[in-house]
Amino acid sequence: MPHNVAASSNPIDVKDSAQGVHGTCVTTSQSLIDELEDAIAKKDLRHRAAVMRRVTDLFIMNGAGFSEEHIAMFDDVMSRLILAIDSSARAEFGDLIAKHPNAPPKTSRILALDDEIKVAGPILSQSNKLDEATLVEGAKTKSQDHLYAISLRDSIGEAVTDVLVERGNKEVVISTAANPGAKFSEFGCSTLATRSRNDCELAICVWLRPDVPRQHLLSLFATASEEVQKQLEAADRKEVQLYRYIVTQAKNQIQTKMRESSSSYATARPYVEALQRSGGLSGERLLAFAQEGKFDEVTVALSLMCDLSVGHIERAIVHNQADHLLVIARAIGLSWETTEAILLMRLPTKKTAAADLETYRASFTKLQQKTALSAMQFYRLRARAEAQLDTN
Repeated sequence: MPHNVAASSNPIDVKDSAQGVHGTCVTTSQSLIDELEDAIAKKDLRHRAAVMRRVTDLFIMNGAGFSEEHIAMFDDVMSRLILAIDSSARAEFGDLIAKHPNAPPKTSRILALDDEIKVAGPILSQSNKLDEATLVEGAKTKSQDHLYAISLRDSIGEAVTDVLVERGNKEVVISTAANPGAKFSEFGCSTLATRSRNDCELAICVWLRPDVPRQHLLSLFATASEEVQKQLEAADRKEVQLYRYIVTQAKNQIQTKMRESSSSYATARPYVEALQRSGGLSGERLLAFAQEGKFDEVTVALSLMCDLSVGHIERAIVHNQADHLLVIARAIGLSWETTEAILLMRLPTKKTAAADLETYRASFTKLQQKTALSAMQFYRLRARAEAQLDTN
């Protein structure tokens, strides 16, 4: 006689009942798999679609009770059936499983990489069963609609956003930049700043992100069109006025206030100054800072090595033209390897880096150190004159 769980207090009865529930799930799972195999064997598209709808409903209702083994079996057969039905049926299935916590991963990947956006869209934007490799592949190979769907995910890793901001159209890039769950690499931040120069809407999204490093905001405002600068000022007048002084008027005291509000600068300055006092500040150490992308350490080190303000060095690094930075590097005897590493911190995109670096190397090689030292002396005199004007 079957046990009545509700009426019995015997723990053995409860265990037997639980096994009965598990057995039902196993039976249901096997029934699903049998139906899928039968549908694959038949060529009737209507029959396949009908089985797909029925099996999907059963899976969604019972999937939480399936073991990993049964989900894997279901996934194996479903991933074959999904290729044998029309796009409307695939889209219907994808929409139903997009948010399902136990959605079959192999089938989800196939749907996510479908050329039809009505099939791929819900999975790309909502499924938690997609790994980063699948998202990167989709971002690199599929349509702008696919990229836009990816940009809507609750969280997006750096490897994915790198592709979105480089390959995506305006709508994709703005959606990605406005997504608080998106994470950006150094390359991603640099690319966002570059693409924002003539795009007011994107510039505001980038400007308001708290995770974009200070040097990229400096670069953005320094090179932004007049219209973009006006829009940035409207978005955050006080903040933009600080950047305007930095870029156009070289107001060192304003730039200093910005640096003092930066926690990374507050850590970098005493550390680099201690290195200088101990004799540990060298071209090799500067090279290591640059290769690690440590903007504040690089600017403080160069400031100490060439006796120019940190603000002056910041402007030399973020400025579009590299001539100023090349002069500084040549004057203090930096190697091309170290100079190249600093230049790589400011190049806007990976595509342009190689061509630009070749041009910069030719200029660096041609520039005589004597000439660079004369130019550096001029920089120092001008900086002192500007400092006197600021104090008057």
